[in-house]
Amino acid sequence: MTDPFRLEGLQAVVTGAGKGIGRGIALALAHAGADVVISSRTLADLEELAEEIEELGRRATPVVCDVTQMAELENLADTAKALGPIDIWVNNAGGLPDATPRYLTRTPEDRWDAQMNLNLKAVFMACQVAATRMDEGAIINISSSSAKSQGSVKNGPYGASKAAVNHLTQTFALELAPKIRVNAVAPGPIPTDNFNESTNFPEDTPIEKILRVPLGRLGEPADIGHAVVFMASPASSWVTGQCLYVTGGL
Repeated sequence: MTDPFRLEGLQAVVTGAGKGIGRGIALALAHAGADVVISSRTLADLEELAEEIEELGRRATPVVCDVTQMAELENLADTAKALGPIDIWVNNAGGLPDATPRYLTRTPEDRWDAQMNLNLKAVFMACQVAATRMDEGAIINISSSSAKSQGSVKNGPYGASKAAVNHLTQTFALELAPKIRVNAVAPGPIPTDNFNESTNFPEDTPIEKILRVPLGRLGEPADIGHAVVFMASPASSWVTGQCLYVTGGL
């Protein structure tokens, strides 16, 4: 194999692909040669992304999907399966549902449930759905650097949900081996819309200096996209049950 990072002839599914990290992941997979089924709740975002992917010479199929609904995840998977084998499935959709960080002691039950449904239950359901439709390949779950911290003051529900995603990833990796590899990628601070709304730093704030990022800059969606390409490609064929932290050294 001359280039173990290439994905020609493979098909990927990416949830939450309309903006931010998901968009970066979808583009990185397309640059590496994969056709991509892209999903989010907003069709206009997907159509714009599809045009960009098609300009790279790859097929892009937009599918509107709310990942908290099993029926919609099944429709997403069946749509992709009808186009050909599913080789790569990326569970990226997630975040803070109302962009509001909270102390655990002040988190209403409904807000806790919303966080767990989006970041944990949706990943659980999507892994189930993907596993029943994939003969072999790779599932990649997008976690967070918050999962590894020594507690997350004002971000407890989110941190807890992502820590659980890491455990979920390890267990699915054991259950689905040897034919399907399951790994996670955990981003550090990346100024997506959700990040900016939830952190609420004033404009022009040197966030990378406040957070003391060793590599001296905030991350970009492409940084996560490149890590996902590695986890999806033959280059990581002996890697499963792992979480790769892409955090600039934090």
